[in-house]
Amino acid sequence: MYDNILLPTDGSDGTDRIVEHAIHIARENDATLHVLHVVNTSVVPLDGHSRAIYDELEAAGRSSVDEIRDRAVDAGVHAVDVLRHGTPYRAILDYAQENDIDLIVLGTHGRGGVSRALLGSVAERVVRLSEAPVLTVRTVPPERD
Repeated sequence: MYDNILLPTDGSDGTDRIVEHAIHIARENDATLHVLHVVNTSVVPLDGHSRAIYDELEAAGRSSVDEIRDRAVDAGVHAVDVLRHGTPYRAILDYAQENDIDLIVLGTHGRGGVSRALLGSVAERVVRLSEAPVLTVRTVPPERD
């Protein structure tokens, strides 16, 4: 059913649940897992003064995709790692379209209300604008009453 699965990662803590879901689905479908990190260049203009910041962000992103790729390979999944620059939601959507992605597995932080309205949401934009199906996975399971 799925040949190419995209797992965008921002390198933040709490991504284990998302990675587990993506690897499981890729293994069950004998699919390639595309692990993508986008260095967000929409926040600070890329110039000589900000180059050191971007170098650090790029190194952290590279470390994150390498670690996830290695976990996937250890689980018997063919995986590729990709680092891009740009606005995260746009880069995710562009990559998905360029690489015939069948499913995007994306984490949410479970923010809502004012936080989401003020900060925006990469996951929300990808869900609304993606041509491919999107599976969202909360980084932390919801608390039950």
